[in-house]
Amino acid sequence: MRKRVCLAAGGSLLAAAISLVGAAAAANASTTSSVVGYTYLNDNTTGVNTIAGFDRHADGSLTPIPGSPFAAGGTGLGSGLASQGAIQVTSDGRYLLAVDAGSNQVSVLRITADGVPVLVGQPVSSGGVKPVSVAVSGAGLVYVANSGAGGSGYSGFTLNRAGELIRIPHSTVTVPDNAGVGDVFFNSAGDRLIGTRTGSSQIDSFVVLPSGRLLAAPGSPFTGQGLGQLGAEFSPASPSQLFVSNAHNGALLGTVSAYRDGFLGQLTSIGSSPFADGQTAPCWVEISHDGKYLFTVNTGSASISSYSINPDGSLVLIASFAISGGGADLDARLSPDGRYLLVDGSGHNFVSVFAVNGGILTELPSSPTPLPAGASSSGIANT
Repeated sequence: MRKRVCLAAGGSLLAAAISLVGAAAAANASTTSSVVGYTYLNDNTTGVNTIAGFDRHADGSLTPIPGSPFAAGGTGLGSGLASQGAIQVTSDGRYLLAVDAGSNQVSVLRITADGVPVLVGQPVSSGGVKPVSVAVSGAGLVYVANSGAGGSGYSGFTLNRAGELIRIPHSTVTVPDNAGVGDVFFNSAGDRLIGTRTGSSQIDSFVVLPSGRLLAAPGSPFTGQGLGQLGAEFSPASPSQLFVSNAHNGALLGTVSAYRDGFLGQLTSIGSSPFADGQTAPCWVEISHDGKYLFTVNTGSASISSYSINPDGSLVLIASFAISGGGADLDARLSPDGRYLLVDGSGHNFVSVFAVNGGILTELPSSPTPLPAGASSSGIANT
């Protein structure tokens, strides 16, 4: 039961009504607000997987990009992936990378001038079974987390300037099938890689070698400080500070852990970690670009908790903020300017948008915005 709380849930008539109202409000708002970027979600649809694309306006509102959703090339699962980072954008904003969990592939899409994502070549094998998360470094190194029976682990690629994914020989690191890999990501320097094991409540820590291959840290995998390690992120401002959610502790027992990543990738606890948020299933983690605030989406509580991050990496809970019409809310990402936090509300098939003022969140009047019919979205990315 603990595990299912982080999976996408079905919608409701009330949520559908809220979504329609949000769509109308967003459309009205966008008529006077310029487009400043784009938001993308991996629809994870059966048959041909698709990507939902939205114009992101200066006032934070969203409107669908004409032609959305767009074909990703591979096949989705049509059910929740229980992962963070199922779609990512490269640091230069040129490409999207999306997992195709139903066909064991990864798609690369070029972002055109008007925000339309166009498939580059054909999807490539993920190097395992059921890819759920993808990480992209600033130098073009890519790692994919696979979480399916008979093919769980991490596989490495390079992404060239033409958008081609090239497999790194002998880069795959296997993990037990019961690990339940939920996330994979680099630090800002690209010399550390972390993977979370939601099923076995462990954390994989690696040093990234010059060849692009991985060297496991002494003692890895590390036992988590709670149950169900899932969403996680390094601090953008302090790359040695690592934060990991403990999603499966039970009702109102959610916590976030803080670690220091050592020279060889060893993880040591910071302060009195883990830090409680008093909510259920904090599954997804996002950190402000200045490294001062952490936000975690509580899938079981339909809320977002915010913490301030002290210089030493310890956390202080600020407050928890309700998601209007929410439930089974998934991944979350900040806009590039840090002014808005966008949340994948897959459980009710919408996207929620919050204005960010330090650690205080305020949901916009135009929120939520509906997702395409038939989507079982996983992950969210912004340009």
